[in-house]
Amino acid sequence: MQTLLLVYIVGGLLLALISLPLIARKIKPNPYYGFRVPLTMGNPDIWYSTNKYFAKRQLAVALIEVVAAVCLYFWPSITIDAYALSVLAVFVVAFSAAFIQSWRYMKLLR
Repeated sequence: MQTLLLVYIVGGLLLALISLPLIARKIKPNPYYGFRVPLTMGNPDIWYSTNKYFAKRQLAVALIEVVAAVCLYFWPSITIDAYALSVLAVFVVAFSAAFIQSWRYMKLLR
C-alpha cells in the first residue's frame, strides 16, 4: 500500500506542477496541454482566461487527492483495494467538478 500512497502523492504533485504555468498564463494555445476545445483554441483571450480558471481548480484537485491519499492510508484496517478505489473516487469526483465548472465558465466568456 506504500507504493500506492507514493503513486498518488507523486501524481497529485505532478498535477499541481503542471497547473502552475497555466495559472501564470505562460502556456499559449496548443494541441497538447491545457483546456483544449474549439472555443479556447480559436480565441486567445478565452484560452488564457479558461485555462487559468481551470488550472486553479486543477491545483485544488491535486491537493485534495494528496490529502485523501494520506488520510485514507492511515484509515484503520482499510484494504488495499478499498484504498485504491477510494482515492480514485475522490479524484474523479473532484476533477469532474473542476471540469464542469470550467466548462460553464468558458461558455460565459463567449
